[in-house]
Amino acid sequence: MTRPALDPELRTLLAEMPLSSELTLEMVHQIRRMPSPPYKTDAERHDVDLGEIKLTVFRPRELDGLAPCVYWIHGGGMVMGDRFSQIDIPLEWLEELGVVVVTVEHRLAPEATGTTLVDDCYRGLEWTVENAGSLGIGKIVVAGISAGGGLAAGVTLMARDLGGPEIAAQVLICPMLDHRNATTSSAQYSGEPGVWTREMNEFGWRSVLGDGTDVSRYASPALADDLSGLPPTYVDTGTAEVFRDEDVDYATRIWAAGGDAELHAWAGGFHGFDALFPGARLSAAARRTRTEWLARKLG
Repeated sequence: MTRPALDPELRTLLAEMPLSSELTLEMVHQIRRMPSPPYKTDAERHDVDLGEIKLTVFRPRELDGLAPCVYWIHGGGMVMGDRFSQIDIPLEWLEELGVVVVTVEHRLAPEATGTTLVDDCYRGLEWTVENAGSLGIGKIVVAGISAGGGLAAGVTLMARDLGGPEIAAQVLICPMLDHRNATTSSAQYSGEPGVWTREMNEFGWRSVLGDGTDVSRYASPALADDLSGLPPTYVDTGTAEVFRDEDVDYATRIWAAGGDAELHAWAGGFHGFDALFPGARLSAAARRTRTEWLARKLG
């Protein structure tokens, strides 16, 4: 199928990356053995061990009074990553907006299946709310990228349905929302190497859901019939990526339910472009636009 053209600068940068069209369990184990990505921050750091999951709290130094909190969920296709994956994104918000960042390390598929991943993330959110006083936090924003964006959407649905923690906003960055893998963009990004392809997506969803019968809307948020009553939502995606259509549809359905959603489909952006190449012009624009939206919602 014909595909939207890549942004010229991003196309040049992507050409230097080793890419694949498929993902295997052996590849996953190799990637998991790689060290966590480095990050820079002078924020205070506090690690929390809840047994099956871990959290890390980053607080601006000399924080005075209550601050908003960003509860961060990492990407990695449900099968990879840790709580420091893509952490530079919320740490930018810490530096620019003065937020506290709580990042969660949930269990991974295929060792953990069904709703385990989203349940882990919800448990971490509950801990954050229960300890809001000692953490010095007020409003809570749930945010995530790729698989973490899908888990963020699932956590927000759970909070609404269960009468759980009040969430001030959700930020869904190229979110992985629909296990059915049946959109036009899913078909467009199949059969050729890429950052995240339809074949990789099938592997990720199969790892967490098995045969895909009786799937929970919290695991695959696109299944939710009712998207009313959600907090203000930011959705962004690239026009040249596998999740484009499911992400656009999710924002559209929030509007149809009378909700508050802002959608950005960045022309020529591939999956996770601004996480991989934050210095590119399109990436800088995407990050700046997200930060400005978050600043408005936090008041």
